[in-house]
Amino acid sequence: MGAPSASAQGAILMMASMASFTLNDACMKALSDELPLFQAIFLRGIATTVLMFGLARALGGLRFLWPAREWRLIGLRTLTEIGAAYFFISALFNMPIANATAILQVLPLAITLAGAVFLGEAVGWRRWTAILVGFSGVMLIVRPGFEGFNAYSVNVLMAVVMVTARDLLARRLSPEVPTILVAFVNAVAVMVVFGIGAAFTDWAPVSTTAALQLGGASVLIIGGYVFSVSAMRVGEIAVIAPFRYTALLWALVLGLVVFAEFPDGLTLVGAAIVVATGIYTFYRERRLAWAAAG
Repeated sequence: MGAPSASAQGAILMMASMASFTLNDACMKALSDELPLFQAIFLRGIATTVLMFGLARALGGLRFLWPAREWRLIGLRTLTEIGAAYFFISALFNMPIANATAILQVLPLAITLAGAVFLGEAVGWRRWTAILVGFSGVMLIVRPGFEGFNAYSVNVLMAVVMVTARDLLARRLSPEVPTILVAFVNAVAVMVVFGIGAAFTDWAPVSTTAALQLGGASVLIIGGYVFSVSAMRVGEIAVIAPFRYTALLWALVLGLVVFAEFPDGLTLVGAAIVVATGIYTFYRERRLAWAAAG
């Protein structure tokens, strides 16, 4: 069958990114009962930066001599990463995770639209249909009501804006710039900014449970950083974007395994739609790649 196409590789990387980010979100949500927002993100940032430094050094990614254009893109992307972290985690600390996740699922539409407008990528009616059908499946899963929409919902919408800009900026980077370097710079910046914020807040003691949750989040966020940057640097955005919906599937698994929450009938139907949309998009991309190669 041959090696996966660039878009297929991007889809796989996006699914890995969503798994990492969703598991990280669960750890951070659990911390909200014990630690203030800035302290939690700062402590996670310390561990993440140390681990990322070791990984980047081992992979030979600590090469800093790049043109000014690349550093401008890395700098702008880092700012959007900081904004996304603040807006989404502050919402996660203050509203149900299902509602926050529901609003976040407009990302595939936002990124695909932005890719078409700003990068000139072609988006056919089949891809738009796949994205919209997947989104309908997401709505069946979470079924957000107006009672769950509060002031922090605006924070999630701001996170959508930040992540959309972040992913488009990653796509503009030269292929020669190591992905691990971009992720490392992001980790350092998040640590520094939230460390400054933490200096002006009251700290809470860190229990053994909280320490374990912070450790888990620190490792998982590295996977999220690396996989998300890599995913947006290969393939077509319209193909890769729908695989963000897999975050909801991970949320279902976590709910069942960790919180003993068995999904109802509509939730299972929605999950099936999301899975079917992803499989269709992936299969169609493979067929197009085979046709082009043949």
